[in-house]
Amino acid sequence: MSSSRIHKVTALSFSIAMAFSSATVLASPATVSFLSSDKAAAVQSQTEAEKAAAIYAEHWERSLEMNPLMATFMGDNRFNDQLGDWGTEEGLAKQLAFSKEFLKKINTIDSSKLQGQDLLSYKIFKGEREAEIEGVKFPDHLQPIQQFYNPFNFIAMLGSGNSAQPFNTVKDYENWLSRLEQAAGGVDVIIGNMREGMEQGVVQPKALMVKVLPQLKAHIVDDVETSLFYGPIKNMPESFSEEDRKRLTQEYVKAIKGWVVPTYQKMHDFIEKEYIPAARETSGMVALPNGKEWYAFKVKETTSTNLTPEQIHQIGLDEVARIHEEMKGVMKEVGFEGTLQEFFEFTKTDPQFQFDTKEDMLQAYENLRGKLDKTAPDLFKVIPKAEFEIRAVEAYREQSSSAASYQSPAPDGSRPGIFYVNTYDLTARPTWTVESLYLHEAVPGHHFQRSTQIELKDVPNFRRFGGNTAYTEGWGLYSESLGKEMGVYTDPYQYFGALGAELWRAIRLVTDTGLHAKGWTREEVLAYMEQNSPAAEARMVSEAERFMAIPSQALAYKIGQMKIRELRTLAEKELGDKFDIREFHHEVLKDGAIPLNILEDKINRWIKEQKKSQS
Repeated sequence: MSSSRIHKVTALSFSIAMAFSSATVLASPATVSFLSSDKAAAVQSQTEAEKAAAIYAEHWERSLEMNPLMATFMGDNRFNDQLGDWGTEEGLAKQLAFSKEFLKKINTIDSSKLQGQDLLSYKIFKGEREAEIEGVKFPDHLQPIQQFYNPFNFIAMLGSGNSAQPFNTVKDYENWLSRLEQAAGGVDVIIGNMREGMEQGVVQPKALMVKVLPQLKAHIVDDVETSLFYGPIKNMPESFSEEDRKRLTQEYVKAIKGWVVPTYQKMHDFIEKEYIPAARETSGMVALPNGKEWYAFKVKETTSTNLTPEQIHQIGLDEVARIHEEMKGVMKEVGFEGTLQEFFEFTKTDPQFQFDTKEDMLQAYENLRGKLDKTAPDLFKVIPKAEFEIRAVEAYREQSSSAASYQSPAPDGSRPGIFYVNTYDLTARPTWTVESLYLHEAVPGHHFQRSTQIELKDVPNFRRFGGNTAYTEGWGLYSESLGKEMGVYTDPYQYFGALGAELWRAIRLVTDTGLHAKGWTREEVLAYMEQNSPAAEARMVSEAERFMAIPSQALAYKIGQMKIRELRTLAEKELGDKFDIREFHHEVLKDGAIPLNILEDKINRWIKEQKKSQS
């Protein structure tokens, strides 16, 4: 969706709502009395729905103004010269007031008059505002940087010319210079917040912060032409005049020398000399002030369930034991004699399971793409229109990145989705991970789900572009389980890889809750992983530090997958031979990434409707 269209959709939604409200007010009692009771109820219902739509539209428009980077990723280019607030006291207060304002507004809607998509939107919107307000008491802004979520990595990605920031016109180039200048000022805000965190004992683990230093150092260069930020100059459109080319080159060189390098140097020196000495030796949130309550909030926010950390820990232990038994079946199938631990070691170290080159690894994913594109229609009623590319993770962030990730396409189709594959340390990327990773990140996983969501019609923008983590990652893991139905996992080692991936997500339930609710150390987490999984050491370290960096996020995968699988099993049981897998998948995907509790209610209603239509 182009910027102009986002603006038009937003304005149009608001205008329709206002026009409809005016028409209702202007209608005389005599006119309304001619309507049947059902039609009168429908008019009232529509009125409430339109009021709610106006609230969503206003909230979305103002959200883009307050979060210009989000707008850029949405394809709305109106704010491409703005960076937004980086965590100032004024900005945080404004955000809280914003959330309270819209919770008050949505509470004026009579939800009993809503149904279908309108009721879904109402429940999701209200829940999000309530969570924002509740979360204010937990000072995430005091620890804004770690190796996985580093705003300066984000700025570098945008500035490279290979991300959402457009570099097509002279104005685009000037917009980015404006953003860079603001980033140089934002560093002082971030450092100020981190110093306040140091005073309050709200600091990151030391083991994480040492990983941030090389990320920053990569952008402290002497030769500006080697800077990632020089990329747009190397790829300047030929249509630019010679005068503009010369001027922009000079301005970018000046910006890299005057803003980029000093900004990254300042952040690097602060972290190295001041923050790391004050960082904590502990690993989990339980060591932070109010850490247990803080983590419990994150668990509820991530999973959209009422499961406690203790319950999730036990679910993880049970799932690890179950998957181990399935893995023993694969051992028997391939004729391996030995213990499960010995089989893990064999699959990690035997040369037959290792790629020779990065190019070989990327080609394996490309080969799989052609195969799954053919079988996807057997399980899916609607195939998204958006395309995607397969790319290697950039060198500057590959050492601390996960095995794979996915970036959504631009809403207007101007930028494809991107399936990032980490090709760092090939010995840690065994061949048997290819099929399950592709299913998770690309087809029918994140690419299908996110593209389908972006292509939704007649739903508010916050539902097209937002989403629930447990749903999103749960869908990714559920997609891995579809391999045999889609014609892959014919090689027992690839199926072992799928079990290994599922096992890894079960281990996350144990280790994330172990870290943050039970006080486990980083070393205890690594020991548990080594005893129970076939993962290579590099991946175990990366994952353990990921759990430390983003508490509760790792719970989303298995909790979400188990809920989707539970709902599918229920539908198969209730509908019998009338169960249609394509219709079930369509029902799960068609409303976007909704909270699990809302998904469960929706699928239960769908099952009842299907049974009713069959009787």
